[in-house]
Amino acid sequence: MRDTLFLKIIAREIPADIVYEDELCIAFRDIQPQAPVHVLIVPKKLIPCVVDAGPADQAILGHLLLTAGTVARQLGVGDAFRLAVNNGTGAGQSVYHLHVHLLAGRAFTWPPG
Repeated sequence: MRDTLFLKIIAREIPADIVYEDELCIAFRDIQPQAPVHVLIVPKKLIPCVVDAGPADQAILGHLLLTAGTVARQLGVGDAFRLAVNNGTGAGQSVYHLHVHLLAGRAFTWPPG
């Protein structure tokens, strides 16, 4: 297993502002927020990208979305937030450990930039 920044956060080798954790995932504030609320929801299992997920990962992928709702309610933004998942460098992925961005606290336009 490759050592990613997120695996180091999960292992508590690197500090993070953790807002949620359970047996399958962890959620923490992004260090370069793109909105007043910007949280990353990361599976504890290393899946580098969405395209690397397989049928065995179906439950964890669903769990990430359910966790996003839990975290949004916990942070008081449960009725207005955006979720984003980048796949690959061309889409803006910089850490190769699948993660869901939860963004809230400002207006968003469509299509995203």
